[in-house]
Amino acid sequence: MKHIIAIFLLFSLILTSCGPASSAEAASDSQATYIENKGSDTIVNLALAWAERYQGEHPDVRISVTGGGSGTGIAALINNTVDIANASRQIKSEEVDEAKSNGVEPVEHIIARDAIAVIVNPENPVNELTLQQISDIYSGKIINWSEVGGEDRPIVRLSRETNSGTHVYFLETVLRLGSKEDKTLFSTNTLLLPSSEGIIAEVRQNPNAIGYDGLGYVPKDLKMIAIAKEVGGAYVLPSIETVNDKTYAIARDLYMYTNGEASGIVKEYLDWILSPEAQEIVVELGFVPALNPNPIP
Repeated sequence: MKHIIAIFLLFSLILTSCGPASSAEAASDSQATYIENKGSDTIVNLALAWAERYQGEHPDVRISVTGGGSGTGIAALINNTVDIANASRQIKSEEVDEAKSNGVEPVEHIIARDAIAVIVNPENPVNELTLQQISDIYSGKIINWSEVGGEDRPIVRLSRETNSGTHVYFLETVLRLGSKEDKTLFSTNTLLLPSSEGIIAEVRQNPNAIGYDGLGYVPKDLKMIAIAKEVGGAYVLPSIETVNDKTYAIARDLYMYTNGEASGIVKEYLDWILSPEAQEIVVELGFVPALNPNPIP
């Protein structure tokens, strides 16, 4: 009987000692296959679609995708609390300096392209605007639709919030017409909305509104404005073709940033994002594929 009890106690000790080690190994495996992805609201739906497809093909990988704006993603990169930061604008030089002071080396990856569509309610008769007219509308120089060929109605300006990369890009490219010396700002009565969906909803219900959004977010029941780069120039609607041939005036690259050159599972994921399979999802969601995508690794 004593021998039986001794064997039982020995067996219990072996099980107890093995338990924590197995849990630690499982935790280590979990950490090795987990990717934290945060940032741009423009990219978030695309990032979610990519994550869902990739996890379906790689069940050992877990990818967390959250939005919050490009500024949020870049701040997380600077603080080294994210594996991949999504941004619809390039990281600023002062942000790079701040990151480096924290021991973080931002590395840029262009993962898709996008057109920013200027949108109005379908009841609005205005179909075409020049870049200068859009700048004058958003800066408050033009306040009535009759000044640009529309009806005698006040213009309601809609914009994304200042933390949005789309807001920053629109400010620099449209309001300031690409001039670094220009200090033009949005009119103080511009309504700042926290999401692309918010702008869509407001334009849909307000015939006086004008807004802007990534091409992939614009539904078919709203009107996109054809834009000319200058007076007398051709008026062009946003599309994959007009972004790639550079005839549409408001187009940009979309980015993911990592701390240093990507490695391990993060590199494998980024390589897959630039594969033809993942870039097909870009087209399905209304964005423009990155130039020169990689072959499937």
